[in-house]
Amino acid sequence: MTSLERFSVNQMTVKQLTLPELADACLELGVPGVGLWREPVQAYGVEATAKLVREAGLTVTTLCRGGFFTAIDPDERAAALADNRRAVEEAATLGTDTLVLVSGGLPAGSRDLHGARERIADALAELGPYAERHGVRLAIEPLHPMFASDRCVVSTLTQALDLAERFPAHQVGVTVDTYHIWWDDRAPEQIARAGAGGRIHTFQLADWTTPLPEGVLNGRGQLGDGSIDMREWKGYVEAAGYTGPIEVELFNDGLWARDGREVLAETASRFLAHTAD
Repeated sequence: MTSLERFSVNQMTVKQLTLPELADACLELGVPGVGLWREPVQAYGVEATAKLVREAGLTVTTLCRGGFFTAIDPDERAAALADNRRAVEEAATLGTDTLVLVSGGLPAGSRDLHGARERIADALAELGPYAERHGVRLAIEPLHPMFASDRCVVSTLTQALDLAERFPAHQVGVTVDTYHIWWDDRAPEQIARAGAGGRIHTFQLADWTTPLPEGVLNGRGQLGDGSIDMREWKGYVEAAGYTGPIEVELFNDGLWARDGREVLAETASRFLAHTAD
């Protein structure tokens, strides 16, 4: 495939663009999909954003992010669940069926990874049926192990699927993100497992470049600049039956310092170059 038919740009890739600027740039370049983030959507207004993307003819492929379920304190857990219910409602208003979950790191002073993962399962048991009633699926995103302590105790697709498979596939599935799983030699078989169960809810691309920046969070490389064979990973998800949007999500200070329309055009071009059959 050599078109942008399946391409979606995650809002964080070009976070320097306002929502109206993003919609205009997508129209200009023929980009059909966007993955949105809650904070800028809330700042612009959820209903206003829904109207903007609808009038622009854009498909909202995902909303990022829910999650952060690992707190031990009962009040903190209740607040997290309430916030996730709001995230589900926002996703439904925006017209996307997929809420991406970053599950949360270890609470302060804790070393109990198993307990943290069980608290994620407890939260999913409550949130899954609520999401289903709103026509929204939850997509657990495993993050690279370097984020396990502070951001996400779910580090592999195996761990994500072990959690997701406790619940119906139309409630809970997974996010397959090349940046976080490319190093894992078990990931291809886990993609097949996810596909067989109907649990690949979204597929995201970013490249791995080194050295990582201080703080590591904003080290996601432009497609083609790093170590990951995007075409290979696209082949894995397609062999598993996934035919949905492919979202490019880049956290990168160098890209954010540039003109956003230029970055979007470059990202679309790189998408074509590195995913074409």
